[in-house]
Amino acid sequence: MAQTNIGGNYAVVNGLKMYYEIHGEGFPLVLIHGGGSDIGVTFGRVLSGFAKNHQVIGVDLQAHGRTPDRGVPTSFEQDADDVAALLKHLDIKQADIMGFSNGGNTAMQIAIRHPQLVHKIVIASSFYKRSGFEDWFWDFMKNATLDSMPKPLQDAFLAINNDQAALEVMHKRDLHRMQGFQDWSDEAIRSITMPALVIAGDKDVIRPEHTLELYRMLPDAQLCILPAGHGDYIGEISEVREDGNYPAVTIIEEFLTKAKA
Repeated sequence: MAQTNIGGNYAVVNGLKMYYEIHGEGFPLVLIHGGGSDIGVTFGRVLSGFAKNHQVIGVDLQAHGRTPDRGVPTSFEQDADDVAALLKHLDIKQADIMGFSNGGNTAMQIAIRHPQLVHKIVIASSFYKRSGFEDWFWDFMKNATLDSMPKPLQDAFLAINNDQAALEVMHKRDLHRMQGFQDWSDEAIRSITMPALVIAGDKDVIRPEHTLELYRMLPDAQLCILPAGHGDYIGEISEVREDGNYPAVTIIEEFLTKAKA
């Protein structure tokens, strides 16, 4: 089992120098950040809470945070293979996987492509069909520029990687991935047979109807739609709540620790 409380480190996986952090002890929980983000941006407000009962492994995916680009386009499938290779590197045989936004797509691909690695999965504010978003989202994506990227995300990236060119690469990778996204099949989603928690906000960027559709497609799933936006329920940096109260944490923790009846 991987060493605990080691802070930040790097591992070379699939030709990528991937940054990762390990916090706490217990059954492994992998946290996968959203697009344009990193470990701290997505999970910085809640990571320590999860680390009380879990060995938390946070990752920065290709071109994000402290992990450099490797000169090829990103995909949810490649990100999934990278995380799977990291778990193998750390000698972790099985883990719970939680992904937020684009990270939820990566989490689903881990479950599809490497099911033996996944004990339980938390899919937060994620999608598997283009219809998961309103039409305006795809219209926006056609002509999105770096200036369209939320300033808190830009500032967070430059705070740990003060390289404007790298920021532009990250934005380009995420933009091109979204522009080229093609629907995943219902059969692929049905192959995710491990226990799943599908969670989102009622005012999320993902349509609630799509969140419900995803939940109904999964063979062994629970559903939670909170009175919330995109990420404020876990303190994502663009949606930090002033009261510091992140209601999803208790719900996720109960799902992860509850034994199956």
